Amino acid sequence: MKIKQIRFITSATSPRHYPDYSCPEFAFMGRSNVGKSSLINMLTGRKDLVKVGGKPGVTTTINFFLLNETISLVDLPGFGYARLPKETRKTFLPMIKEYVGGRMTLKTVFLLIDIRRTPDDFERELIEVITGRSVPVAIVATKGDKISRNLRKRALNDISKALGLDPEYIFISSAKTGEGKREILSLVREFSA
Repeated sequence: MKIKQIRFITSATSPRHYPDYSCPEFAFMGRSNVGKSSLINMLTGRKDLVKVGGKPGVTTTINFFLLNETISLVDLPGFGYARLPKETRKTFLPMIKEYVGGRMTLKTVFLLIDIRRTPDDFERELIEVITGRSVPVAIVATKGDKISRNLRKRALNDISKALGLDPEYIFISSAKTGEGKREILSLVREFSA
């Protein structure tokens, strides 16, 4: 997939602020500091498109971007960051569930998991919520450059075992090296047809 144009559309905290269009959407979801914004920047080839913070919890709204005027990429707030105010944290999960549950244009959710950690009940619950709405979930193991090639197989097996998935259905990505870009954009192209 060749990216000719990408632009920010809007930020939203509720459905009344979502953009009104019919193009397919692909959402990026995961814990705080997992690399959602960095991955979107890497996929689009624009380092400054999505604000990336050195600290977790930078993304606090649902951010919509339009790719080639035909596909929407959606950056969801990270969840699980303990230093955010409790009231802010309490709004994230309902906001994400409301988005996933009510967005008819949503084609796939990319659930990002740091390759160095094992997913837990929270990620499994999110997968159930998403698949319960018949939306496909693609698992992306981020920060692939942070572990050696020798440890990758074990990390993928740990993630797949924790989620009950075959390791071949997990993408490895690295915003730093660009690894995974071709595979993820290929999936976006396939599901947007």
